[in-house]
Amino acid sequence: MATNRSWHLVKRPQGTLGNEHFELRESPAPEPADGQVRIRNLYLSLDPTNRIWTREKDSYMPSVPLGGVMRGLTIGRIDKSRNPALPEGTIVSALGGWEDYSISDGSLLWKIDQPKGIPLSARFALYEHIGTPAYFGLTRVGQLKKGDTVVVSAAAGAAGSLALQMARNLGAGRVVGLAGSASKCKWLTDELGADVAINYKTDDIPKALAAACPNGIDVYFDNTGGPILGAVLDLINMNARIAICGNISSYDADCDQPGPRNLFNLLFKRARMEGFVCFDFAADTAGWAECDAAITRWHLDGKLKYRLDLQQGLENAPTAIGRLFNGTNTGKLVVQIAAE
Repeated sequence: MATNRSWHLVKRPQGTLGNEHFELRESPAPEPADGQVRIRNLYLSLDPTNRIWTREKDSYMPSVPLGGVMRGLTIGRIDKSRNPALPEGTIVSALGGWEDYSISDGSLLWKIDQPKGIPLSARFALYEHIGTPAYFGLTRVGQLKKGDTVVVSAAAGAAGSLALQMARNLGAGRVVGLAGSASKCKWLTDELGADVAINYKTDDIPKALAAACPNGIDVYFDNTGGPILGAVLDLINMNARIAICGNISSYDADCDQPGPRNLFNLLFKRARMEGFVCFDFAADTAGWAECDAAITRWHLDGKLKYRLDLQQGLENAPTAIGRLFNGTNTGKLVVQIAAE
């Protein structure tokens, strides 16, 4: 009988997630009931939203209960099926857990038809909950138009690095990215096509943004919130659009943070600020297909690059997730649980 290792949340974090908040438990691998499948997880995505899910307060999803398996997005292979629509051997992505095996009734599960020339390990770096919000955040929420000035925060991260390149591919006139080191900024300008990269740790953000965006800002793809959002609000143009994908600057704070001082600029400039998550577009099958097709085309044409921060072993997940908050990761952080 197969053994299932699973990480359980045993302590609410005050600050950054780490080993002390989890306990690794072993049990027999679960058996699917009628209508269910068992997924042998191969890859686990580690994301800033994992930190939100560990709070006691619910967010856009229920909080992970103490003692419960830590929630996570996975890619795996169905190894046992009692659902005829999902035969054994099918490769899927799913909202599962930090564990070797997960049970699913088919909801929040998606079959993967991986394009030729793109490895399965790159799935979370280009598609799913990373590429989809980057694409829809710019096209649907940000309503990007040709010639727009676009600013992307956390632009060396998973979604941010894709959003920066997509903005260029969609016809933005000027693209500015913010990142947390000189090497990351160099990657943005030398490889990803940013016109200007700003080091938010060393540069004077308001001055640097004003210099980088002499004609103001039309679209802001926000991954951070905090002071960067405030600096952007000072520079927005008439009818600007702000797409809020994340707010990582406050994820480690378990109390409400003060908002930007200058929200009135949204009124003065008739601008719009809207938050979104990738699940908002789950029912839009045509839009999802359009998004996947664009990502595949751009990547194979060399116009959409990614970096994969691949960590080995489920046992290392609680340590690895800290890389998202201490700035040591570049690109998409993924744990490989088992060989493909």
